[in-house]
Amino acid sequence: MSSDRHPTEGSLRDLLALLDVLGTSLAQLSRMNEVLYLEIPTPDLDAVRQWLQHDFELPLGQRHPTPDGIHLQLPTGQGTPSELVAFLWSLNRTTYLKVFRWAGSASSAERRMLQKLTQDVQQRFPTLYPAPPEIDLSKTSIFEALAPYYPKTAQYFQRFPNGEYDLKRVYWWEQRWRSEAREPSQPRSVVQFQTERSLADLLAAQPSQPESARTATATPAYDLVYVGGALGSIHAALMARLGYKVLLLERLPFGRMNREWNISRQEFQGLIDLGLFTADEFETIIGREYIDGFNKFFDANNPAIAKAPILHTPTVLNIAIDSEELLRLCGEKLRAAGGEIWDETEFQQAAIASDGVLLSTTHLPSQTPRQVTGRLLIDAMGTASPIAWQLNGGRAFNSVCPTVGAVVADGFEPGVWDSQYGDVLNSHGDISRGRQLIWELFPGRDKDLTIYLFHYHQVHPDNPGSLLEMYEDFFTILPEYRRCDMDKLTWKKATFGYIPGVFSVGSGDRRVACDRIVAMGDAASLQSPLVFTGFGSLVRNLPRLTVLLDVALRHDLLQAKHLDQVRAFQSNIAVTWLFSKGMMVPTGKQVSPERVNAMLNTFFGILADEPPEVADRFIKDRAGWLTFNRMALQAAWKNPSLLLWIWELAGSRDLVRWLSSYVNFTVMALLSWLFSWLPAVTRRTRPWLESRYPAFWFWLLARSYAITYGMGAPPPVDLTEFGRSPSPNVQPFSDPDHQSEESVSSPNAPPHRFSKNL
Repeated sequence: MSSDRHPTEGSLRDLLALLDVLGTSLAQLSRMNEVLYLEIPTPDLDAVRQWLQHDFELPLGQRHPTPDGIHLQLPTGQGTPSELVAFLWSLNRTTYLKVFRWAGSASSAERRMLQKLTQDVQQRFPTLYPAPPEIDLSKTSIFEALAPYYPKTAQYFQRFPNGEYDLKRVYWWEQRWRSEAREPSQPRSVVQFQTERSLADLLAAQPSQPESARTATATPAYDLVYVGGALGSIHAALMARLGYKVLLLERLPFGRMNREWNISRQEFQGLIDLGLFTADEFETIIGREYIDGFNKFFDANNPAIAKAPILHTPTVLNIAIDSEELLRLCGEKLRAAGGEIWDETEFQQAAIASDGVLLSTTHLPSQTPRQVTGRLLIDAMGTASPIAWQLNGGRAFNSVCPTVGAVVADGFEPGVWDSQYGDVLNSHGDISRGRQLIWELFPGRDKDLTIYLFHYHQVHPDNPGSLLEMYEDFFTILPEYRRCDMDKLTWKKATFGYIPGVFSVGSGDRRVACDRIVAMGDAASLQSPLVFTGFGSLVRNLPRLTVLLDVALRHDLLQAKHLDQVRAFQSNIAVTWLFSKGMMVPTGKQVSPERVNAMLNTFFGILADEPPEVADRFIKDRAGWLTFNRMALQAAWKNPSLLLWIWELAGSRDLVRWLSSYVNFTVMALLSWLFSWLPAVTRRTRPWLESRYPAFWFWLLARSYAITYGMGAPPPVDLTEFGRSPSPNVQPFSDPDHQSEESVSSPNAPPHRFSKNL
C-alpha cells in the first residue's frame, strides 16, 4: 500500500510546486508592461539578434541573452533591480523589437536604457531606399541582371508566360518614374508651343524624311489623338461612336495590360447608359461577381480604441472585369466606328500649332519615326506621362501607390480562400521598412485570384517608391498573407503600376490642359487621393468628361482656358488628402510601427458601425459635406489621439494647407445648395444660348457639373446633352447635311461626321 501511495504523494507535491511556479510566472506576466515597440528596417533577423546580444553597448546594467532577444537587469538604487525583456521577431520582410518591463517600476535608468537602445538601433539599422542597378541588356538577360538584387523577383518572373517582357517593363517603368521624381524642377520638354504658326508651316520647316515617316498632313487628319491605350481606349471608343475621327496610340501591343479592374454593377451601368456597351456585352466581360468584400487592418498592437471589426462592403469592387476582353471590345468598337489604333508606338513629342497639334512618334519594333496631326491630343499615359510632368512644373503628383501583384491561376490549397468573397483591403502586419503594406485579393474567372500589394507613399526625390522592392516583398511574404507553397502556384500574369494622387486645395491647383491638349485618367490624377480607384473614377466621371469634350470640339473651344474645364475634379474627395497623408511614413522619419494601422482601424471601425450604404458612398466618391463632417467628428471623438498622429505625419504646414482645402469644400457645398437650380436652367437655355454664346454656355455647363459631379452627386446620364448620340450601329452614319435640333456647331469648327441619333 505504502509503495503505491508514495508516488501519488510525490506527484501531488510536484504538481503543487509546478502550479506555484506557474502562478508566479502568470503573476509576473500580468505585471509586464510594454515600454518600447520599434520596427528595425531590415529582414536580417540574425544580424539584429547578434547586434542586440553582443554589440549593443549598454549604458548601464547587465545583459543576459535569450533565444529571442535579451534580458536586462538595471540598477535602481533601491536594492531591487529593474528588469526588462526584449523580444525580436520577423514579419513583412522586416524585424520588430518589443521591450517589456518584467519587474520593478519605471525609473530614470529604464528611460536612459530605452533612449540609448532606440538611438543605437536607428543608427545601426537605418531605413534605406535602394535604387535599381544600371543594367545593359545587350550583355545579359533581365533575370541575370536583377537576380543579385531581387532574387525572388527574378526567380518567379521566369514562371510567368510573358515574364521576361513584363520584368523589363517593371524595370523601365521604375526607371522612368525615378528620373522624373529625382529632378522635379527639370522635367523633359516634350510639348513645344508654336501657336503663331500653322501645321503647314511646321511641316514645311522640317528636314526631309523617309517616305515611311511622312504620314502627317497639313489639315488635321484626326479630331482626337489619344496617347495611352488602357483607360484611353474606353473614352476613345465612345468618342469614335459619337462620330469623331479618332486615333489611339499605345506603347504596348494593344490589349495587353499589367492591371486588372474591379467595379460594381451600379458604376458600370454608366457605360451601358452611354451606349458604349450593351447589358449582354457587360455580362461577357465579368470574370467573377462575389457576394461580399472584407476590409480589415492588423490591430494586435493597437490600443483598444483603435481596434475595429471587419467592414463588409458587398457592393464595392465586387465585379472582377476581364480587362483584356474589355479592351478587345473597345478596340473593335473603335475600329468599327472608323477609328484607328497604332500599337507598339511610343509618343516622343508634340508641337502645338494654331490649327492643330503635330505628334512625333516611334514605331518600336521597326524603330521607324511616324508623325500625325490632329485637332486635339488626349494624354492618357498615366504616371509615365512626360506631358503631365511638364505642364505641372515637374511636380505632377504629390503621392503615389506603388502597386505590384499577380494573377494566380491555381495552386492554393482548398479552404485557403473562398472565391465568393473578395479581400478589398487587408494588412497582416505593421509598418515595414517605412511603409504600411496593404493587400487586395479579388477572385476572377475559374480559379483565378488577382492579388495586389501596395502602400501609400509621398513622392520624394530620394525615395520615389520602388516597384522592384515591392515585388521582392510580394514574393517573400505572400505565404504570410495567404497560406501557400510558392512553388506550387501557377503564375498567369504580372500586375503592377504607379497609381498617382494629388494634394489639391481647389480645382485650379493642377493643370490638366493647355492649348489643344487635355489629360485624362491617371495623367490628370483627379481621382481620390485616399481611395485611388482610377478606373472607377474615370467611369463615374465619363458622362461629364464626354459631354464637355463634345461641346469643346463642336465649337472649336480648344484653348487652354476652355480645355482646363474638362476635368474630373471633385471637392468631396480632394479634401480627403490629409487622411491619405496620415497613412504615409515621411522619408527619413521613424514612427511607431502600429500608427498607420491604428488610424485605418479608427476610421474603418466608424464605417463598420454605419449603415452599409455609407461605406458604399464613401468608397465610391459619393460622400457629401454632412457625411464627411459627421464621420470626421466621430473619429476625433472616438480616438482623440488621431489629430496628434496626423499632425506628426503631415506637419503644421500641410495642416494649414488642408484647412484651405476644407474651406473650398465647404464653399462648394454651399454653392451646390444655393445653385441647385443651375443644371436644369442650363439644359433649358441650351437651344438659344449655345448657338449664340458657345463659350459662355460651355462655362455654364462646366459650372453645373462642378456642383453635381464635383460634389459626389452626379445626375442620371442624359444622352440629349450630347450634340449627337452614340451610334447603336457598328458603322457610323456619315451625313454632313444631317443635324439634330440640338447639334449646333460653331462656324469656326472643322466639319466632321455625325452619328444617327438614338
